[in-house]
Amino acid sequence: MVEPPPAPAKVYYDGCPGCAMDRKKETRKGVPYKELIFVGIISFASALPITSLFPFLYFMIRDLHVAQREEDIGFYAGFLGASYMVGRGLASVFWGIVADRIGRKPVMAFSVFSVIVFNTLFGLSVKYWMAIATRFLLGALNGFLAPVKAYSIEVCQPEQQALGISIVNTAWGMGVIIGPAIGGYLAQPVKQYPHLFHDNSVFGRFPYLLPCICISFFATLVFISCAWLPETLHKHKGLERAVEMVEGSTTQESTEPPKKSLLKNWPLMSAIITYSVFSLHDTAYVEIFSLWTVSSRKYGGLSFSSKDVGQVLTVAGVSLLVYQLLAYRQVNKILGPIHSTQVSSALSIPIIAAYPFMTHLSGIRLDMPLYIAAMLKSVFAITRVTGTSLLQNNAVPQEQRGAANGIATTTMSLAKAFAPAGAGIIFSWAQKRQHATFFPGDHMVFLVLNLTEVIGLVLTFKPFLAVPQQYK
Repeated sequence: MVEPPPAPAKVYYDGCPGCAMDRKKETRKGVPYKELIFVGIISFASALPITSLFPFLYFMIRDLHVAQREEDIGFYAGFLGASYMVGRGLASVFWGIVADRIGRKPVMAFSVFSVIVFNTLFGLSVKYWMAIATRFLLGALNGFLAPVKAYSIEVCQPEQQALGISIVNTAWGMGVIIGPAIGGYLAQPVKQYPHLFHDNSVFGRFPYLLPCICISFFATLVFISCAWLPETLHKHKGLERAVEMVEGSTTQESTEPPKKSLLKNWPLMSAIITYSVFSLHDTAYVEIFSLWTVSSRKYGGLSFSSKDVGQVLTVAGVSLLVYQLLAYRQVNKILGPIHSTQVSSALSIPIIAAYPFMTHLSGIRLDMPLYIAAMLKSVFAITRVTGTSLLQNNAVPQEQRGAANGIATTTMSLAKAFAPAGAGIIFSWAQKRQHATFFPGDHMVFLVLNLTEVIGLVLTFKPFLAVPQQYK
């Protein structure tokens, strides 16, 4: 009987942070809690400012006096909401390439630092152009998403990859949900908490500064903690083939040649396109949900305060955390990333269709279905995002993960840049057609949301979606 050839020796290089991480993975059998905690807090801190403005965006646009009529506020709000994603879309590939060249750690640390500076400046905005500019720069300089997804894969054994990506998306999802809660509870503190703040204070002059200051303070603590963040990138100076023999490079990576063009890697590109369509939908949903709940009932809304919106989104965030900690790994184990994405997308459609009918309810009859719908929608959204992220990161080798995630972040950011602007325009238009025969008022807004969900669902099936080798 012929003996099988021996497995290639594992080669480690002194002074290489990637080799040090792989050696650590070799000896560690359990979950890398320390590294994943870092991943979680960095993702959370970077995501907080993305949607923190949505609960007070309507009031901020009104206070900046750029809208001539109340019905036009949604139009200007859309462009302000889009400015962050435009900046991130233009710079994400650059940050992904930088992360592949110099490492994941410096890019993530710089991204958190940019949150400290430009999120604070946004809270000090007194002109519409200043608000647009600070949000644009915040997006352009916050390049954490590409390296942090690569990092979460690289600190985990193959069987823990779903957990690593899940941590990123959970923290990200918590950030984009808790962010609005912070904005809702802390914006306009003079009006909401007159016994604590007065008109002549700095928060009276800058009514939207307090939530930004709180987020920036948390980001400062996270930035300091980055000093203890280990690097995962291999740095061998021309020994690329040797890198492939390190554990993880032969078991986790794609079988595609390392130098294959990312744009010709269809398993990667099909996953990115699907991911971007879902991202467009999710961003439009967050903006529309916030605008819809705070708008007047005479325009088809719920007449909520920013605090009410923040409370709904906080409950949705808590449900999201419980789901990711207790249920997602089993969902992924049973269904896999593709089928879990398909099921969660299909179940989101009736939830979205139900929202405009809730305007006929009040009191507990409104609160119960609204809270349940918001919680389920958040759970389904994070399931889709995690599934498509796993497909992307397993379609490329390590040395291309930063750039691949950069491309994904760029396309996703451009989709998210279009989403608030498009959602704001459609929302403003819908409020002017309350008595139309065909899908009147906000029924039209939620119809458009559902159409994007259906498109994303269709893209998760063959022949469009190509599956990475390890999922075949």
